[in-house]
Amino acid sequence: MGKIRRALLSVSDKTGIVEFAAGLAALGAEIVSTGGTARQLRESGVAVREVAELTGFPEMLDGRVKTLHPRIHGGILAVRSNPGHQAALQAHGIEPIDLVAINLYPFAKVAAQPDSPLEALVENIDIGGPAMIRSAAKNFEGVTVVVDPTDYAPVLEEARQNPDGISRQTRWRLACKAFATTAAYDGLIVRGLEQRAGQDWPSHLTLSYQKVMDLRYGENPHQRAALYHDPAARGQGLAFARQLQGKQLSFNNLVDLEAAWRLAEEFAEPATAIIKHTNPCGAATATTLLESYEAALSVDPISAFGSVIAFNRPLDDSTAEALSKLFVEAVIAPGYAEESLRRLAAKKNLRLVDMSATQGDEPGWQFKVIGGGLLVQTPDTLPIRPENWQCVTRRSPTPEERESLAFAWRVVKHVKSNAVVLARRNVLVGVGAGQMSRVDAVKLAISKARELQHPVAGTVAASDAFFPFPDGLEVAAQAGVTAVAQPGGSVRDAEVIAAADRAGVAMLFTGQRHFSH
Repeated sequence: MGKIRRALLSVSDKTGIVEFAAGLAALGAEIVSTGGTARQLRESGVAVREVAELTGFPEMLDGRVKTLHPRIHGGILAVRSNPGHQAALQAHGIEPIDLVAINLYPFAKVAAQPDSPLEALVENIDIGGPAMIRSAAKNFEGVTVVVDPTDYAPVLEEARQNPDGISRQTRWRLACKAFATTAAYDGLIVRGLEQRAGQDWPSHLTLSYQKVMDLRYGENPHQRAALYHDPAARGQGLAFARQLQGKQLSFNNLVDLEAAWRLAEEFAEPATAIIKHTNPCGAATATTLLESYEAALSVDPISAFGSVIAFNRPLDDSTAEALSKLFVEAVIAPGYAEESLRRLAAKKNLRLVDMSATQGDEPGWQFKVIGGGLLVQTPDTLPIRPENWQCVTRRSPTPEERESLAFAWRVVKHVKSNAVVLARRNVLVGVGAGQMSRVDAVKLAISKARELQHPVAGTVAASDAFFPFPDGLEVAAQAGVTAVAQPGGSVRDAEVIAAADRAGVAMLFTGQRHFSH
């Protein structure tokens, strides 16, 4: 039932199509094709029969109509085991088509170009291709459908090895992939057109992601997991990064790598972010990457054991040498010097992730699943502009305190709420993450700093949301915190400001909240 006597090939991406067609022809299959595909095959020496010859009708309307014809869809859709279908084919002179290889117009590529006119988007909406794919996939019992060039070689090899042609199992697998392809394509069209219409939130949310790989398990061993990427992301983001060495990335590795990368990317100066369970246990900037790493590691070297570390500069040899002395799960950076790769090659389980080909990415929508639904939001990418912050206390921050506050504010944005961090200049000192009350977040940040023998006196604090009561500010001031950055906006702002003035603490209102749940 899977023997290939006639194949229809019509592809936009012509990768591997000549070799595939030649291989099919060598097995005795007649090759039928359209337009540019037929021309390329003919120029490469493959005998081709034009679709127009098969249908007896010329391509028309600038190629919009060429395969939408009963001689095409009848040849694809006819059930091979149905005598009535076979009689109809014979009565109308329709020849069966046993294999359909199609890939679609590059709508996503055109939609990704901001300057492309609407007319270009419309012309790249494929009509005949999806119709033939769906027809072939529906009739998988008798037809093989191929939508991915990576499947050419295995299909060809199976046809060579199996005298009866392509197995039912393979045809079923390829049919499932085909329907997924057309569904994804329609989703891309909806997103592309609605974005051009300026519609922020579509009335029907259609998501289309392609599987990159299965993961060993999810957050816990009893949970299954996989990694998918968004074709509309244009190759940008962690899902498209290259793993250079080490064990397979786990679900938790990827979550921590994303958190680490986002924090490191906050800074213009050389920066290191050390992440444990999505929260920073070390962060620092410096004039060199090595200095930033050493400062970040000094924050909490105990928690840094088994962490994920991000650098916002290519990893150099001196930093790699220092890093090699610590057990780390994964490292992410925008490139690696050859010397650093050679040095770290000895740590065979260390996962090295290269973001050099994905820099400049803008994170897409963020999703959280709830029972029976999905929450969607835009990412927290609001620019941080310390020059616009408002001093609300009698004492203004010193230049050094302002520098420390700007650093702390960038870090607290990446800490789970309720969140408070302490910093001195460009180095994290203490973190209070995920607390149920803000005063407890302050207490935790102070206790962690003291536990790690970091002086709290002279540090600054940043809070991801406003202080609802003066108590958090008072606890910070009693510990020696000299300046605070917080969004403001509480009904008790006046009480908090008064407490800061009594303690001689400088306080800036940023006007921005950075909850991270």
